[in-house]
Order: sequence, then C-alpha cells, then structure tokens
Amino acid sequence: MTARLKFIGLLALAALLVGEGCGRDNYSVTAETDESYYRDGQQLNRQGRTQEALAAYLKLIALRGDQAPESHLEVGLIYLEHIRDPIAAIYYFRKYLELEPNSRQAVYVRGLVDTAKRDFARTLPGQPLENTSARLDQADDLERLRRENEDLRAEIAALRSGGGAPAAGIAGEGAAARESPAPPMFVVPATPAPAEAEKSPITPAPMDAGASPALDSGAAPAAPQQASARTHTVAKGDTLYSLAQRYYGNRSKWRDIYAANRDQLPSPEAPLRIGMELKLP
Repeated sequence: MTARLKFIGLLALAALLVGEGCGRDNYSVTAETDESYYRDGQQLNRQGRTQEALAAYLKLIALRGDQAPESHLEVGLIYLEHIRDPIAAIYYFRKYLELEPNSRQAVYVRGLVDTAKRDFARTLPGQPLENTSARLDQADDLERLRRENEDLRAEIAALRSGGGAPAAGIAGEGAAARESPAPPMFVVPATPAPAEAEKSPITPAPMDAGASPALDSGAAPAAPQQASARTHTVAKGDTLYSLAQRYYGNRSKWRDIYAANRDQLPSPEAPLRIGMELKLP
C-alpha cells in the first residue's frame, strides 16, 4: 500500500513539472508584440506616461527573458530620450543587438548606441583631473568613442554605396540596410541663416516658385497649401524615429515623414536642424 502511494505521488509530481514546462514554452509560441504588457507599454508611451510604460516593458522582459528583444529596444529608448540615462540605454540597446544582430533595425540601433555614448561623453568634466591615471583613462575612452563613431560612419557609407558591409562590420545586414536606411540618429543644432530666420513658419519654401506657371494658367492651388496640412518644428532631441512614434504610434512611419520632406532632407542620414519645419503626412 505504501509503495503504491509513493508511485502515485511520483506520477503527480511528474505531471506538475510537465505542466510548468509547457507554461514556460507558451512564451516561445506567443509573439512578443501580442503580449498584453507590450501593448500596454505602447499605449502608455503614446500617452506620455513613460514611467508606467517602462514598468510594463520590464515586466515582459522578466517573463520572457531572451525572447523580448523589442521590449529591450523600447526600454533603451525611454532611458535615452526621457530619463536621460545613456549608460542604461546602452545596456538595453546592446541586449537588443545581442538577440537580433541581423534585424532590419540593427544598423539604426547601433547608431542609437553611438548617440548614447556621445551623450555620456558630454557629461565628463572639462577641467583636468587631479588623478593622472584617471585622466589617461578618460582620454582612452574618448579616443575609443571617436574610433567607434568613425567605424559606424564607414559602415553606413559602405551600405549606401551598395558595396555591402565592411569585412569587420556587420555581416548579413547589407541588403536589409539598403532596403530600409537608418533614419537620422540625432539633431545637429544649427543657427539659421538671416534669410531663413525671417521666414514665416507657414511661408512656402522657394521651391514653390516653380508652381507659378500653373497659377498663371488658372490651375488649382498646390496641395501643400491646404490648411489641413500638419507641420512640426524640430526641437532638441527630435529624430524622424521619435516623431513617427509621437504622431503615429509606429516607429516605421519615419519613412513617410522623410518622403514628405525630401526637399529639406536629401537623404535619410541628413541631420535635423533645430527650428526646421517638417511636414507630417
């Protein structure tokens, strides 16, 4: 009788372990973007409730572990753009690249890592350090950051020229990067020329002068002059990526914003200037 009870107990324990294992496997079946925590994080982020969005993404990372690359990317963006913690942002960006090294966004995320490194470098003290060894370490770090920045520029230039990624660069990403070029990674502050500073935000650019023959012939006004068109004035920290998330709730919409502003942005890598008026399609 005792042996039989032990046997039944072992069977029950085995069934419990199998059930727990199946429960963990469900995370490998369910897509990350279909998880409730991920959807909550997206909605909270659109509402400007970044702290609550951060908590939702971190909960999903705790549940899925290495099966939550998109959540790592979202957490990195929150730390970089809202919390202003570049060190934490670099950690989550690198975690995304570790999990998705050949994704379509990998080149762009590497650019975000570089941007976070520059943000961190700006926090370093400008005056000489008292400790000689610490001063030398700081110089080494700045030189390493400079080299990594040059390497990233060389990789982007190679991808844009159609020659594929350099041998020491990111293998397997050339075609995907050419199909989906990375958006500008940071805003370069620039003082507008006097002629540009005096322009009214709603005054058409000089390129609209080409429409004068159509107006002389009685043609209808051009579509960009419609009152319903939306615009955005570029501020510090704005990128095509962040504007697409803010206005459309979808990062991939940066391509639509770029296409609508080809007159000001000759290429996806062209920097955004503070005060630039961007059309929002």
